Amino acid sequence: MAADKSRYSLFSPTPDRLLRDMATDRPDTTESPFTVDAGHVQIETNLFAYGRSRPDEDGVVTVSYEFVATNIRIGLTNDTEINFVWQPYGTARSRPAGGLTVRDSGIGGVDIRGKINLWGNDTFEKTGSALALLPFITLPTDEDNGISPEFVGGGLLVPLALALPNNFGLGLNGGAVWVKDDDASGYHTEYIATASLAYEWSDKLGTYWEIAATLNTDDPRGDEVIVATGVTYAVTDNLQLDAGINVGVTEASDRFNPFIGVSRRF
Repeated sequence: MAADKSRYSLFSPTPDRLLRDMATDRPDTTESPFTVDAGHVQIETNLFAYGRSRPDEDGVVTVSYEFVATNIRIGLTNDTEINFVWQPYGTARSRPAGGLTVRDSGIGGVDIRGKINLWGNDTFEKTGSALALLPFITLPTDEDNGISPEFVGGGLLVPLALALPNNFGLGLNGGAVWVKDDDASGYHTEYIATASLAYEWSDKLGTYWEIAATLNTDDPRGDEVIVATGVTYAVTDNLQLDAGINVGVTEASDRFNPFIGVSRRF
């Protein structure tokens, strides 16, 4: 029987002996339904990422670099957490066919997210499933730097995890995001759907294979769909390294996006 941890909070941390196994919201796009234990902090960082787009409707190809984009996850209660996601610095270089290169750089937007686990946080091994709600809001930091979003956005994701036989696990996300592309248009709803199949080779080493889609976009090239794979390595119970690559399969998706990252629990 799982221990009763309801009495622990941000100011009364869960003892180390009762901590859940470390579960991260990276490296795949699919979010985890598990929260950080009360009173603990988990920092998940994309140390470096590279992206290269396909030509847009004007023939512009964009190459981007992302540095130290970080998700700070703070456990509030046994089943709730708050997240702050921020990109300290990024660069983008855009060039139309035969045209001049335009360079942008600066800080990215800030996401403020909450996660509420509905079930499975401490009973996943018994029930084989876990479900959460993940509402979020996106705030611009510099609407003119070409890196930060220009407008406030927000949405809701529903993360689900399922245990499968033979060391496999399946993560599923569905949700909606409300976005605004420019001053001339209003907000519209985009839909998110992802599935990530993970395999544990050992207590330390894991891999995943994923498909993720953003649907109902305003992009004239259509919707965004990627396939992805990556590897995770648990150095300790509180430290994880990862690397992976996303590959676009539709015209609206980036051609490829390799990355490396690290996660640390305190």
